Amino acid sequence: MKLSIVTTLYQSAPYIYEFYERIKSIAEKTVGDDFEIIFVNDGSPDNSLEIVIELTKQDSKVSVLDLSRNFGHHKAMMTGLGNAIGERIFLIDSDLEEEPEWLLPFYNQMNDDKSDVVYGLQLKRKGGWFEKFSGWMFYKLFRCLTSVSQPDNILTVRLMTRRYVNALLNHTERELNIGGLWLITGYLQTKRFVHKHSTSPTTYSIARKLNHFINAITSFSSQPLIFVFYLGLIVSFTAGIFILYHIFNYFFGATPPSGYTSIIASIWLFSGLIIFVIGVQGIYISKIFTEVKQRPYTIIREIYKKDLNK
Repeated sequence: MKLSIVTTLYQSAPYIYEFYERIKSIAEKTVGDDFEIIFVNDGSPDNSLEIVIELTKQDSKVSVLDLSRNFGHHKAMMTGLGNAIGERIFLIDSDLEEEPEWLLPFYNQMNDDKSDVVYGLQLKRKGGWFEKFSGWMFYKLFRCLTSVSQPDNILTVRLMTRRYVNALLNHTERELNIGGLWLITGYLQTKRFVHKHSTSPTTYSIARKLNHFINAITSFSSQPLIFVFYLGLIVSFTAGIFILYHIFNYFFGATPPSGYTSIIASIWLFSGLIIFVIGVQGIYISKIFTEVKQRPYTIIREIYKKDLNK
């Protein structure tokens, strides 16, 4: 099979029919009749599953992987890629913020560049000032702490070769950050600037964005642990200087002032630092705890596809 199209579903019901018609049309123009469309239902709370099941009854090229619950966007995408069989795989969100018609220019660019990946970059990040600022901070800190050169405003949409996807699927960690995995898998990857539309409200709350940031950093770097080590050295050094100062002041200067204010402030400060240090270590320990159990990162409840024998 020449092409697999992989997309995920989460509160996607208003966009499915249009997405299906547009991606099918451009796929036929790109590779003819030799393609498949894989929808991964990531526990969508609306009627997205019912809609795509109806599509499978009408079109044998459509299949649906119905996950047993919501596992998260990144894990759902990896599940879809793991079930794709095409020589090239086009990964795209189904909410129409990324245009299905990008398939053709991505396909042509891959042929021209002889690359294994063509990925989309936003010309201008969508959203308000907070979303733009938080996105800028995320990429800045991610590159600083992990040494993984992930470009700003990278998108889901990408066209990949079979050998690249096979290599990507060799990453088997349970707590994954797919953006980093895309890059560290290697191969020749080229970018294409696109304009992402704003058709639906984001499903990422501030808490989910913070969790995503922490997961991204701790999945690719031990720098926070090294930072904690140096923080401990700095605190110990300054505490030692402070003690020596008071000893000197006691014997050669005035008597240290009495009172509990400085003691309470010191206890408050160091208690906060201790909790912070333990918290950072706890995050890494929790990741070890998750990985050693080797649980599957998704569970497919059922696969829907038209039975050609009927």
